[in-house]
Amino acid sequence: MLYEMIGIVRTGPRGAPNLEEVKEIVLTTGSLILQQGGVIRSLANWGVFALPRSVSRNQMRHYNGHYFVMRYDAAVGTQEQVRRTLGLDPRVVRATSVKLGDGKLGKVVRYGAVEWGRKEES
Repeated sequence: MLYEMIGIVRTGPRGAPNLEEVKEIVLTTGSLILQQGGVIRSLANWGVFALPRSVSRNQMRHYNGHYFVMRYDAAVGTQEQVRRTLGLDPRVVRATSVKLGDGKLGKVVRYGAVEWGRKEES
């Protein structure tokens, strides 16, 4: 199955991006997917943005988060394991996955690259 995961990682002091934590989390998630026989299709770093509303996680209040997006093919059990692993990591503010396809190549092709707020100029 094709999944798209959006993860939000806590920022450093004063809202500064904490790229080392993001890299570690993406590396852990990616290696878990690959070890279970999955395939990572794309990875996008969206950067630091204000959260739509403040989030309380691990006795801390978060107002900003470092967003990243990962598309991957994996079995249902692998996706559940990824969700569980990210849920237990205290550095992750939020993470959610959406199933994009049913595994048939013809339906998966219609999903293009992950983009964020880019407008094409004419």
